[in-house]
Amino acid sequence: MSKKRRVLVVEDEADIRELMLLHLKREQCETAWAEDGESALALIAGQSFDLIVLDWMLPRLSGLEVCKRLKRQVPVLMVTARADAVDIVDGLDAGADDYVTKPFEIPVLLARVRALLRRTERRQSGSNVYRAGGIVLDESSHEVRVDAEKVHLTRSEFKLLHALLSNEGCVLSREKLIELVQGDGIVVVDRAIDTHICGLRKRLGLAAEVIETIRGVGYRVNVDGSS
Repeated sequence: MSKKRRVLVVEDEADIRELMLLHLKREQCETAWAEDGESALALIAGQSFDLIVLDWMLPRLSGLEVCKRLKRQVPVLMVTARADAVDIVDGLDAGADDYVTKPFEIPVLLARVRALLRRTERRQSGSNVYRAGGIVLDESSHEVRVDAEKVHLTRSEFKLLHALLSNEGCVLSREKLIELVQGDGIVVVDRAIDTHICGLRKRLGLAAEVIETIRGVGYRVNVDGSS
């Protein structure tokens, strides 16, 4: 990371919280912490953060409710023992950008953090060029290249790839992808998104491995290779 980013860790289990704080500091992040949802919201109201690492099961106010109240103002990485697809979808719908299930490996947590912070940095820089693995998408010229070779995509495939790359590290549900891809004469319904993903992967060849399937939920671009 080019400069220190501010990360808030919201976790009521002290051992887990201290472990996360230690490794985030080693990643050159400035950190703050809270042990319940209400304290977290009070901190967020008075300070600015680039990312919130948020436990779901919190005292006083759940992480899910915290997400809803934030209204997507700050990127959120949800940490939860609730690993069912329906729970993950609920977290994403509430405003979480990605999730890590407990128990988790520290390298996986840090990979998710790095991906979300890269997305924030790219948006703040106003860049129209997105890269992942060997893929380069130039929004201005409407071109996609894989290992410097131009790849021809349909309008739907281009918008789908743009949605995934511009939200690197975020899990996008099928419903969210449909919302992002629809328009300008493009109509996508329900499971048709899976067909579009299949076609996109074929055109991208080996570079398509950065597109990760989240079973029962949707897709994400995962350049760190953690799952």
